[in-house]
Amino acid sequence: MDKTFEEEQRHLSEVYAAITKLRDELTEELEVHQQQAAEDLERMSDELRPDTFGVDADEIMETLAAIETLNSVIDSYNQQRDYAKERMSRVLALLNQPYFAKVRLKMLPNRPAQDIYIGAVGLTNNNLMPLVVDWRSPVAETYYNQENGATSYKVDGRTKKVELELRRQFDITRDKLNMYFDTTVAIEDSLLLGALQRHHSEKLQAITATIQREQNEVVRHDDVPVLLVSGIAGSGKTSVLLQRIAYLFYQERERLEPRQVSLFTPNAVFGKYIDSVLPSLGESNPLVYTWRTFMEHQELAGRDIGAQASVDDMRTLEQAVPGLELDVTDLRDIRLDDVVLLTAKQIKSALDKFSQYPMGPRRLGFVLDDLYARLNRRFGAIAKSDEMLEEVCSLDISTQEEIFGDIIGDDADNESKLLEFSRKYVEHRYGKARDLIDYCDWLRIDRIGARLLGGRSLNATEWLWLWLLITGGGSKETRYVMVDEVQDYSTAQLMLLSKFYPKAHFLLLGDEHQAIREGSASWQEIRDVFTASHGSVDECSLLTSYRSSPEITELFSTLLSEEERGTLSSVRRAGVAPFIRAFNNTDEYLGKLCEIVDEARKSEGLTAIVANDGRRVSWLHKQLGDDVAVLHKNDRLPATGVIVLDLALAKGLEFDHVIVPDAQQEVYPNTPLARRRMYTALSRAMHRVSVLAQGELTPLLDEYLATA
Repeated sequence: MDKTFEEEQRHLSEVYAAITKLRDELTEELEVHQQQAAEDLERMSDELRPDTFGVDADEIMETLAAIETLNSVIDSYNQQRDYAKERMSRVLALLNQPYFAKVRLKMLPNRPAQDIYIGAVGLTNNNLMPLVVDWRSPVAETYYNQENGATSYKVDGRTKKVELELRRQFDITRDKLNMYFDTTVAIEDSLLLGALQRHHSEKLQAITATIQREQNEVVRHDDVPVLLVSGIAGSGKTSVLLQRIAYLFYQERERLEPRQVSLFTPNAVFGKYIDSVLPSLGESNPLVYTWRTFMEHQELAGRDIGAQASVDDMRTLEQAVPGLELDVTDLRDIRLDDVVLLTAKQIKSALDKFSQYPMGPRRLGFVLDDLYARLNRRFGAIAKSDEMLEEVCSLDISTQEEIFGDIIGDDADNESKLLEFSRKYVEHRYGKARDLIDYCDWLRIDRIGARLLGGRSLNATEWLWLWLLITGGGSKETRYVMVDEVQDYSTAQLMLLSKFYPKAHFLLLGDEHQAIREGSASWQEIRDVFTASHGSVDECSLLTSYRSSPEITELFSTLLSEEERGTLSSVRRAGVAPFIRAFNNTDEYLGKLCEIVDEARKSEGLTAIVANDGRRVSWLHKQLGDDVAVLHKNDRLPATGVIVLDLALAKGLEFDHVIVPDAQQEVYPNTPLARRRMYTALSRAMHRVSVLAQGELTPLLDEYLATA
């Protein structure tokens, strides 16, 4: 029997017993806490007087004070419960796999080495002794450095040098040790090789245990204004992005909230594909957008989203705004409940008051202050009106308590108090008008933009760009913006994002060889946009493919230049040679396609028929029948079976078997765009790829066929 195996199994059993004990203790604590809280709150509630009818003001104030005390007790119970629940979430995260690695580090020359076990989350016992160290902790960097002997890690900005005596990986299921491996370099990473042999799952899995060195450099990169990551197909860009988010949450756990991180994904299917990764690491998902949902969030639904907005038109607007002067017809009244609070003429007067400043955020800042002052005066006038005073006097006691935290009582004849209450009531009724002022809802952006662009209507990207130029609005609280598949964004879209999130740090990931749309930004244009907006752009590259078998990697790599192929590498494991065939007869083509699909249905994993566009998806579905499901933009990705989808929807996804059914020359001619589209389609495959053509085969595969 392997003595090391026995020792590691014994340690695992001890750790697992400690974790289950913590689970049981926390379960009991939460149950007892809930029962005790319910009893205390019931007792305190019974002491309150719920009915205030006919009660004098002093007793009502005592009741309100008692309610305030009750609320503070509730807050205290909630804080204790939340702490216990957060600790329980970490315990539950480790039950299926307590840890995945171990490093033995010699911290000081004359001291014995320490064993450190690394897991998806960190956990201490009740004596605050570490059972498992979080993979994001500084010391865990020594595992990902993959350097035995002298190595180092950074903590609090300082580099700590240590000696790595052992780097061990574990294959663990709950409290059972299946296997262990002692490794030093990525290509011998046994856990990675095992993971790559598995079939596709309907959800992207965390790669915490198998992060490779070049990936780790992105995950733990210094917090810079903009990090641009170029990664070949299958290099784990999306996984690295999510691990980076988890790492940032860990590094700034006291200061960073999920709502301060925005993640842009290529489509809704992709968003659902990745939505379980961060929860599996004990973190909440950030705000997730597609370009369309981002525009909907800005209340710009129902218009062209502006994915192909013109940079020239954006620059035209940018140059025109400083000299812009607005007319009354460019403005609208500020009104609520059909009550006009400020007229367009009053707003024009405020704009004219600061005409010495060019149009833009500075001038709008002065204008907003002036409009707030005008609104306050308007509120004062409304509050003094006989109609409003009469309405306030008619409010019932419960409404008075809710709005004022007090009651008018016997002081109704006290004019100053009645006016004070009336003013509060006006604020309650019309306070949202400040939001309309702040958001500059009074600007008729469409009218202004049409005048500046020669009369045509604005798409969503242009509308929001013009609004930002005039108001200086946007998200000031967002701290990080992550853009996946950045190569599919236009220069205009990226200009808009950089201005909408002026204080955020950006992580941009993509592969310029997967730019499948005309008009998308080049890598140099991406650099230029963010250098202009954020000052500098750091760059990293991911040049190792982990998704596809070597046979598939060899196939799609022939679509790259000789120089680019020289930088590409893949983790090698046995695969199946690609099937490539052209048919002159439609019946023969469909016969072979049906044969491949029937075989795929009987196989494990998920097969995707990646068609060129939506029209071809519909045609193929009619030919193949209902046994092949069509994947739509809001669907979840299944774990098994055969699906048909268009290339745009396949972006960022991976499948066990990919069928490219449109590989004829007329669909994939020898052009740069067609080359990128073919590269993208082929590189979605993990284990098998089948390429079929109706008519003459695309010349893009000639080089591969000549050497195959």
